[in-house]
Amino acid sequence: MNLEFDFNSIRTIEFGIGLKDGEVESYHLMAVDANVQATIREMVIATWNTMNDSDNDPPMYDPSEKYESSEYVYLPLSNELANRMRELHDANNLPMDSNALADPTKIFSYFIRMTDIQSHRLTALRRANQSKAALRARFIMKRLLSDALELVEDKVFKLDKDFDLLIDASNVHILRPRAFESISNIQAAILAAVPINVSAIQSDLAFVDLAPIQNYASNHPRAARYLASIRCQNQTKNIDRLALEKLCISTGVKMDEVNGKIIIKEKDVMGFLEVLDRRRYNLELVKESAECFKATARKKINRVEG
Repeated sequence: MNLEFDFNSIRTIEFGIGLKDGEVESYHLMAVDANVQATIREMVIATWNTMNDSDNDPPMYDPSEKYESSEYVYLPLSNELANRMRELHDANNLPMDSNALADPTKIFSYFIRMTDIQSHRLTALRRANQSKAALRARFIMKRLLSDALELVEDKVFKLDKDFDLLIDASNVHILRPRAFESISNIQAAILAAVPINVSAIQSDLAFVDLAPIQNYASNHPRAARYLASIRCQNQTKNIDRLALEKLCISTGVKMDEVNGKIIIKEKDVMGFLEVLDRRRYNLELVKESAECFKATARKKINRVEG
């Protein structure tokens, strides 16, 4: 995957801090000198190099997957789950605040935005590690009027070696999915998207009553993640009813039928969503000894013919 940015023709570099005061989050720019600009430029390049080393063809971010601490995935910037990152990336005239580091306990992230001579913008974001960014103290020598020296404790903001994610005009390139989820508040976004996701899936599965599933998922984040994943996969349009019923029965998901529609009871909602999300399956490697499994992670593979 390519990055829509030219590191050899950087025109501007901005540095900023993300602050959180209670539930209110805000982003502020700070002036930095040439040495800091050079450092953060190298951090961005190191991040992109790590992504290229890990996988040149990364999979799309899937809200139902459980990722490693470092795993390169991407998310189209047009996706609603990227709304917060898109707002930061596209924001113009962010306020300058020379006191943004005054209360390090409020820092939840820091970021840089660069433009190249073609006016392409690149944003890099890092979740603030509070043990580094806020709570580590150092002692500085202060000269008193008496010429004595005194140790004064001060808080230190420390940059990391790379960023958690990069944003260009088309995609959010994610190196650390958990950090991305934290910074983007993905759980809230996924819960808010439950009605939209159910509506999209319902249009494909007219023979299933998804109202009980929507009610359940609105209060259960894991179910909401499955719905988001199912919608993102866009593979519900041609699901065969008989095949779906057969797979549900064979993997222990119970169903009822009312007025010709499949009804899923609350205790079977998660199992049904796992079926739709391609996470429940059965094998019969030993004759007449079928086994049912649930995949905690999955990756589609191509069938080998012949």
